[in-house]
Amino acid sequence: MTTQTIKLHHAAGSPNSRRVRIFLAEKGLAVEQILVDLGKGEQHSEAYRLLNPRRVVPTLQIEDGSTIGEVPAIVRYLEEIHPQPALLGETAKEKALITMWERRAELEGFSAVMEAIRNAAPGLKGRAIAGPHDYEQIPALAERSRLRVAHFFADLNARLGQVPFVAGERYSVADITALAAIDFAAKAIDMPVPEDQVALRRWHAAVSARPSAAA
Repeated sequence: MTTQTIKLHHAAGSPNSRRVRIFLAEKGLAVEQILVDLGKGEQHSEAYRLLNPRRVVPTLQIEDGSTIGEVPAIVRYLEEIHPQPALLGETAKEKALITMWERRAELEGFSAVMEAIRNAAPGLKGRAIAGPHDYEQIPALAERSRLRVAHFFADLNARLGQVPFVAGERYSVADITALAAIDFAAKAIDMPVPEDQVALRRWHAAVSARPSAAA
C-alpha cells in the first residue's frame, strides 16, 4: 500500500527512525522517505528546524503539511489511518498492555542505551541530551547506563520466558521498540544479548527473522 502524500524524514543509523520504518513495513505501507544526514548536522539546519524544532529524527510530514515528531505520536497516527494489522492493540485491555510494555521497553531499555551513548561518544560532546538545548556529557552516567541495559536484558528474558512476545501473545509495537533497543545496544555500546538468556535470544531470533526487521 502506498501513502504518497506522507513523508518520513529519517536517518539510516537512527534507532528511533528504525522503529518507524519497521512499523511501516509491518503495516505494508510505503511513504516517501527523506534522509537526514546526522553526521553533517542536517538536523540542526534551519530547514529541518522548521519541521522539528527539537532537531531530532524522525519526523512525519502528513497530507496537510503538518509535522509529527516523537515515535509514539508517529505510530499512533499511522495506526489511526491504517488500523490493520493492529500493532497498538484492538481491545481496551490489549491497548493498555501494549502501551505499558512498550513504555517499559523505552524507559528501561531504549533510553538506557541512548544515555550510555550520548554521555560517552566524542561526537556528542555538548549534546548529551537530544533536543533543542545543549547539555554537557556526564561520563559516570554512561557506566550506570550499561548496568541499566544489563538489567533490562535480564528482566526481559524473564518476561519472555512466560510469553512469546513482549506484550503477550502477539507481535506489537512493544517488540519493535525492544528490538531497536537491543540491536542498538549491540552495535553502539558492544552489549549483545548474553548467551545464557535463552528466552530473550529465542525472541530476538524470531523477531529479527521478520522481513520488517531489515527496514
